[in-house]
Amino acid sequence: MSRAFSTITFTPAVRAAQEQYGSRQRNILFEEDPQERNEITEREQAFIPDIDTFFMSSVGANGWPYVQHRGGPKGFLKILDEHTLGFADYTGNRQYISAGNLMHDDRVMLIVMDFAHRRRLKIWGRARIIHDADEPQLLARLHTLAYRARVERGYIITVQALDFNCPQHITARYTADEFAAMNTTKEPQ
Repeated sequence: MSRAFSTITFTPAVRAAQEQYGSRQRNILFEEDPQERNEITEREQAFIPDIDTFFMSSVGANGWPYVQHRGGPKGFLKILDEHTLGFADYTGNRQYISAGNLMHDDRVMLIVMDFAHRRRLKIWGRARIIHDADEPQLLARLHTLAYRARVERGYIITVQALDFNCPQHITARYTADEFAAMNTTKEPQ
């Protein structure tokens, strides 16, 4: 059984590039790994609730990729079950590029970032949009009540594959709250 992400990503052209650049033998190990890695495990369950930002890619009907930043309070990306994630889509610039792309092709990829700890989780999935008129209870599960932004719709993502990625070139960055916590010192007694 191969890892789900290598099945999705190691196309014949990618395998040829791996061969050309000398990494094919090492990457075969991903294909031979007995863990499928297509469900949310304890490792992802410990990681995702602390995240406040990720990037989501989609593909337009013209074949061009599109990547959009998604942000919110920690925990805005919700784990619904071992195969499903969701998030509330808050009012933004109203271009609806991701929403329109999903009308053509439901495939998405998320790069979920924890800059402070230099960690990155890649998630491939199939997404669908939900609306309050059709699925109010599910949309309510996605909203973070303390976050004062208007929810326009929700995204439900069925996980197809996931993989934690090498932290080698992730620059540590900190939120204002993380920075303040790092610089808090105890007063002498």
